[in-house]
Amino acid sequence: MSDFAKTFKLGGDLEVNRLGFGAMRIVGDGVWGEPKDAENSKRVLRRAVELGVNFIDTADAYGPDVSERLIGEALAPYSKDLVIATKGGLTRQGPVKWAPVGRAEYLVQQVEMSLRLLQQETLDLWQLHRIDPKTPVEESLGAMKTMQQQGKIRHIGLSEVKVPEIEQARKVVDIVSVQNKYNLSDRAHEDVLEYCEKHGIAFIPWFPVAAGKLAKPGGVLDVAARKHDATVSQLSLAWLLHHSPVILPIPGTSSVAHLEENVKAAEVRLSDTEWAEIEAAATS
Repeated sequence: MSDFAKTFKLGGDLEVNRLGFGAMRIVGDGVWGEPKDAENSKRVLRRAVELGVNFIDTADAYGPDVSERLIGEALAPYSKDLVIATKGGLTRQGPVKWAPVGRAEYLVQQVEMSLRLLQQETLDLWQLHRIDPKTPVEESLGAMKTMQQQGKIRHIGLSEVKVPEIEQARKVVDIVSVQNKYNLSDRAHEDVLEYCEKHGIAFIPWFPVAAGKLAKPGGVLDVAARKHDATVSQLSLAWLLHHSPVILPIPGTSSVAHLEENVKAAEVRLSDTEWAEIEAAATS
């Protein structure tokens, strides 16, 4: 049966288990405001760590500020092997409303806020949530390089970018991660993944679970999932782990039961032939 690498070293020095946790859904509806049950959100975070998750991804825009604060309240002081990634550069105007701001002074302010809310002295991984079309990326990342030199940021990454944008950013700072939308049924960023593989950059897929015809009842994923006593979600995550050693899936949830189901995806094993059949169906 096909196997895969269990861990990845972010930036060459922060070793994490490849199946992480995305903390977008522990806040209110529309990624806005407080969750209906803050204690439940904290239970989910603590249970993730109990299950061996040591890579948690969040952003200052989730809430805004709510996700970071809940992580700090639930998990600080952090165990030595726990890596918290956050993002900055998207502002919020209401539920499901987002607008990029990449001005240096704004990003510096947000890093200071993230440090306070996460209860950290150094952010393990800070990612530019979106490149601001009104601000040169050299300004945005130049400010973050200064904060890195000050010891407030350890590693820097990007989110929702194309290969030329990664190359442009790498002229300013060392880029250790890229976070793009990607799953079995949406592989528009395959060239970005290949670039990340070539350069040892972590590829963090958001929206990691396949949708559409692949996932529907009787679809290829559904059939394979039933054969292996798994769910379509678990198979989607297992495919990501199998597909590339630089992929770090970060499925998110506000449910302990769903979290436990997601974590078990790391135990799903299919043969190379079965994976090939699923990929063939995905591209047909």
